[in-house]
Amino acid sequence: MNNLRLARAPLIAILVALLMTTIVLATTDAEAISAFTVMFSGALTSPSRVADMVMLAAPLLLCAAGLSISFAAGQYNLGIEGQMTVGGVISMAVLRQYADGGNVAVYWIIALLAGALAGAAWAGVVALLKQYTRVSEIFVGLGLNFVALGFSLYMVFGPWKRPGVASMSGTEPLPDSLWLPVIGTTRVTLITPLVAVIVLALFWFLLRATQWGLEVRASGLSQPASRRLGVPAVRRMIQAMLVCGAAAGLAGALQVLGVYHALVPNLASGIGFMGLLVALLINADIRFVAPLVLLFAVLTAGSIQLPLSLSIDSSISGVFQGFLVLAMIVARAFISIKERA
Repeated sequence: MNNLRLARAPLIAILVALLMTTIVLATTDAEAISAFTVMFSGALTSPSRVADMVMLAAPLLLCAAGLSISFAAGQYNLGIEGQMTVGGVISMAVLRQYADGGNVAVYWIIALLAGALAGAAWAGVVALLKQYTRVSEIFVGLGLNFVALGFSLYMVFGPWKRPGVASMSGTEPLPDSLWLPVIGTTRVTLITPLVAVIVLALFWFLLRATQWGLEVRASGLSQPASRRLGVPAVRRMIQAMLVCGAAAGLAGALQVLGVYHALVPNLASGIGFMGLLVALLINADIRFVAPLVLLFAVLTAGSIQLPLSLSIDSSISGVFQGFLVLAMIVARAFISIKERA
């Protein structure tokens, strides 16, 4: 019965999102059924498209899992794109020290750890300002996103620019030996999704099966009440932000190592904000992160086929995702009001 109650809001949200997106498609005389078919199946029609979907799902999984922890602590980490970007920049700084003949695995590990630490430090600034100066983490996080983007652009067009040219395609590519190994002829690196799944499992355990996770969730529900019960609420909230930032920084490092093989101007590519949508949609319940991330990755990768197959702009996928989140929030509020009545 409890599971059925939990499923009510998502089912209502999906139906409303489908209806509203159908109305939008109807205004352009597009065939809704064909559009939805392409969106939901386009990412699965060839190995290369499946590869694109997997390589999108992995960093999205890291960001959404991290946000589940920060949201559980009552911290709305809108600075996650900046944390991801800084993680990518710092990991690139490590990888640029590589010399032929060096131990590649050591550089991978150091770069990933450096990216995670950089993301955690960037999130730590947000957490400390929130707790000790009472500045909203939303505004600080959004502001630091611009700082991180500026930092990345400076490195791409300044110290690390390609010799003789400032290219929007990014810095000089890393040596082939530093690229994460791929499966066959696809773009899928086994390491990237494996790291994402391990981190999700670790976060799930921390949040649902440890005293630390219980204290994080208690702090998010009520900081004053948590303090009266002896919970170090401020410390747990800061730690939750650090953990979230580390996951985002790790995602940025994996983008450098496994996707772009360079530092590019827009490294985050909206993945952090998509992770925010996932976290909002599932009410930061980490148990539902994986299926929702998979849904968003399938929709995003599949929508790329819309212009080719039906001459429909791929942004319709974002319209559907936006309606889905909005409908979920409204449905959850309506159900809550009805249950209290």
